[in-house]
Amino acid sequence: MTTASGALGDVVERLPPVDLAEVLDVAALQTRTDRKYLLEPEEFARFGAALGDGFRALEIDGRRLFAYESVYFDTPALGLYRSHRQGRRRRYKVRTRAYLDSGDAMLEVKLEGHRGATVKRRTPHPASRRHELTGAGHRFVSDVLDDAYRLTLPQLEPVLTTTYTRGTLVDTATGARVTCDVDLVCSDPRASRSGPDRVLVESKSASGASPADDVLAEIGVRQVSLSKYCVGVALLRPHLAANRWSRVLRREFGWQRSPEADLEPTLSRSWARATGS
Repeated sequence: MTTASGALGDVVERLPPVDLAEVLDVAALQTRTDRKYLLEPEEFARFGAALGDGFRALEIDGRRLFAYESVYFDTPALGLYRSHRQGRRRRYKVRTRAYLDSGDAMLEVKLEGHRGATVKRRTPHPASRRHELTGAGHRFVSDVLDDAYRLTLPQLEPVLTTTYTRGTLVDTATGARVTCDVDLVCSDPRASRSGPDRVLVESKSASGASPADDVLAEIGVRQVSLSKYCVGVALLRPHLAANRWSRVLRREFGWQRSPEADLEPTLSRSWARATGS
């Protein structure tokens, strides 16, 4: 029986390679439209077989599958998680992303752009300090929030770490990119949860549906509402409300809401201004 990681490995090895320089040239996509899907291994194999001739697999130093670690930061009251759960217009995520194979790391702020577009701002970050925001990191995030939303940077602390393996497919004809993640593990200092044996596929395009989205529609795969950060927080803290993702959490992750009450904190004016609440 094929596993998700096996199906991903088969697809990326079958496609012609593309190097990182060409990916950044044709598909950097720091402002983009994202669509997410959870595919069973057999579905992903069908998806890979149906991709057009323009698709390539990212290859760096002979590798086509890469190990990632992301550390997400939030307020002590999980204000950023709550802003996403409530669908607030000025919501954002702050994380470090470590590329474990190369030893590099970036600090990233993901913003909600116009008409649901994702806008990502990033800067190099010391990999050895990826579990904290440095002074330079604080200034970077503060400047991004002020420029994008006129918000003040709130107190942030690391609350979730995710690890996974990623393969990246690129449509060189359109510049669309498809990231494919397997072996997801979400952890915090208290607990750890593994994701299901699925391939998390994210299509990223400048606007509109990409050729990959068309292929997924043709084989009957529907989009899901899913955020690694929000799903991870909900899995590890099941007393929190997670209504935006409850369907996929129950169906794919075996999540059940804890009977413990999720007591919403009283928001101070400064906290509300900082998070756009």
